[in-house]
Amino acid sequence: MDATPELMGISTFGRLVGLAPSALRFYDDCRVLLPAHVDPATGYRYYAETQRARATLLRGLRAAGLALPDVVTVLDGPPERARRVLERHRRTVRESGRAADAAVRAVLETLPAGPARTEVTLGGPELASAVRQVAPAAGRDPEHPVLGCVLVEFDEDEVRFVATDRHRLSLRTLRPAAVTGPPGRLLVEAPALAALGAWAARAAEVTLTAGPPGTPLTVSHPGGSRELPVSEGTYPAYRDMLAALEALPVPVHRVVVDRVALLGALDACGERPAVALELGPDRLRVADAELPAVCGEATPVRVGFDPAVLAGALEASVGPDVLLEIPATARPALVRSADQGTFTTLVMPVALPAA
Repeated sequence: MDATPELMGISTFGRLVGLAPSALRFYDDCRVLLPAHVDPATGYRYYAETQRARATLLRGLRAAGLALPDVVTVLDGPPERARRVLERHRRTVRESGRAADAAVRAVLETLPAGPARTEVTLGGPELASAVRQVAPAAGRDPEHPVLGCVLVEFDEDEVRFVATDRHRLSLRTLRPAAVTGPPGRLLVEAPALAALGAWAARAAEVTLTAGPPGTPLTVSHPGGSRELPVSEGTYPAYRDMLAALEALPVPVHRVVVDRVALLGALDACGERPAVALELGPDRLRVADAELPAVCGEATPVRVGFDPAVLAGALEASVGPDVLLEIPATARPALVRSADQGTFTTLVMPVALPAA
């Protein structure tokens, strides 16, 4: 039998879905992806267009490193079981990646010193946006000066800006246009970094130059350069907190609401130390204000927040909408901008006064 418009030979189908003929034969033998037709005389395999989606998903799962039994579960098992398999695999991949990174870093530390400086090129408006979003979360307690700083981490793939006052934590990740030199991290006082924003936004690109420990961070663009002193100290292990949150199940309570409307409702609460956010079917109640929202809660759920702290997180966000992800237990809530997936703020809930 020859291939027809409805059926494709193994090579044609393989090119379409990105799988080699040998891989398709293997998946046939494993009963994971059976051909639509096998010629009884020649043994040639033929595939249908309707099999394209399954083959593409199969290729993606294998590229992600899933074992074949787990692939079968995702392809053919109940959705909840498939979700558990994928979440377990994602945790395994992250843990393996962190272990590999730690091992490589340990070996790098034994090698002769590399370049004395690291240069990171970022978009000027992106840097200004990151500073505006993250710096307000820095602490102001003189007894904990390290919390008054913004942590700047950089490697060949990412530049991360982190700030926390123990009640909230803000993280913005940028993709650098170029990086030369070894990875590193440094602490810059939040006010000094915040004062840099408007100046950096005027340039299409800016270059951050980090020297040996203790030397200032230099930020430059064609219009000039500025030096920011760096501070010493041990910054909180924010990665451990994020890893613990990622290991949790999907948050139970999720709501999307107009960011400005929610800010207005919080501002109307005045100096209250705590205010209840009540989530219900497609609505969010804040004190006496009821806001339309995208929320699937069948029965009302009340969670307490410090209105000033939550408002600060919303002010740092961008875009018209904000997504709140609130775990069922007393753990930090995630505040995400709808159009800034790389910006995340953690806000601790607070106890509500007795009714």
